[in-house]
Amino acid sequence: MKIALLNHGCAKNLVDSELMLGLLAEKGHQITLDENDADIVVINTCSFIHDAEQESVQTILQIANSGKKVIVTGCLPQKYKGDLKKAIPEISGMVGTSDIKEIVDVVEQVAGNQPFVSKVSEKPDYLYPENIERQQITVGASSYIKIADGCNYHCGYCIIPNLRGEYHSRTIESVVDEAEKLVKKGVTEIVLIAQDTTSYGIDLYGKQKLPELLEELNKIEGLGWIRIMYAYPSQMSDELIDAIARLDKVAKYIDLPLQHCNSEILKAMRRPVMDYEALVDKIRTKIPDVAIRTAFIVGYPGETDEQFNELYDFVKRMRFEKMGVFEYSREKNTVSYSMTEQIPAKTKKQRRNKLMKLQQKISREINESYVGKTIQCIVEGYTDDGVVLMRSQHDAPEIDGMVYASSKEQVVPGDIENVLIERADEYDLFGVLQ
Repeated sequence: MKIALLNHGCAKNLVDSELMLGLLAEKGHQITLDENDADIVVINTCSFIHDAEQESVQTILQIANSGKKVIVTGCLPQKYKGDLKKAIPEISGMVGTSDIKEIVDVVEQVAGNQPFVSKVSEKPDYLYPENIERQQITVGASSYIKIADGCNYHCGYCIIPNLRGEYHSRTIESVVDEAEKLVKKGVTEIVLIAQDTTSYGIDLYGKQKLPELLEELNKIEGLGWIRIMYAYPSQMSDELIDAIARLDKVAKYIDLPLQHCNSEILKAMRRPVMDYEALVDKIRTKIPDVAIRTAFIVGYPGETDEQFNELYDFVKRMRFEKMGVFEYSREKNTVSYSMTEQIPAKTKKQRRNKLMKLQQKISREINESYVGKTIQCIVEGYTDDGVVLMRSQHDAPEIDGMVYASSKEQVVPGDIENVLIERADEYDLFGVLQ
């Protein structure tokens, strides 16, 4: 039996997919990344917002219609449980978000013509399956490491705690051990991920341990960069900011989703109400060469024109290096679902476009400030016509911009090289290797 796996959603899902493939490979199952070549297709799904859910459902239907056996894992079965099978009877098996260790059993039963197998815990409680050799789908210059899963916050728009359960950190030793193995495989950059990386260690050690984890990772020989994603504003402690500033391998890049700046909206979102301007100023003062990526939600129930304009002026003033804007997506089983003042789709779209137009201008101006400077970039690969694909320390993989460089010398993916920047557009830089 050949098994293929298709992954939807975030980098955290990607790690789960690689762990499932590792479990299957360990038991001697044949793995392929070509679903046409497989007898059974595992589809790891995302259910964060409606659009992501639709995409996952379309893939399930498409594969089921091709006559293959389909096992659905991750967020969709966790969210809908038995209703998913009723809606799509062709599904042969289901595995919940915290049940990934069951994948082997489910695959083997489905391969043995069991009509339907479901392993979905009623209440998810995700514990990272240590001692599993991840089978990497994407092998390149960088790799993700999941340092925790689950979430103890209950933001008004977010369904993640229902899908993933409470926050569970891995031990410092297990994260460092995994990082060392990845470096031996040729990975140059590791990207630390969790629902919220800044709460790392509180559940295990009784206090924030991300600064200590960064210290330990910084000692790994052969590792080039360490990048932190998904930071929570109220957990950006002075100790953490100082660690990012001090440690040479830690990318001077902070992914800090703020979601809004108006205190009433933040309260309604169940997000920290604090002085974000002061926090950003402090980060920029302590880490002079930092790039801050943030994200905002527009059109949250009850958001007035005045409150949106306040956000617009905040973005104009703060000049974030990177920014994403999302239209509020109404999800069942969230606090905001039943709020009465839902914003019309057209208004949400207009607000998003207005904010993104402003950010494009800011982004171009920031990028143009690199012209004439030499910066360190990591090699990702080559385009068909020989241009070197690279990323600066200020660009996270698959999210931010690229650096396109010409080179007389051969370079290898994972190498970190100096690039003289010659021109820039809104999102990308163009230069020549030095």
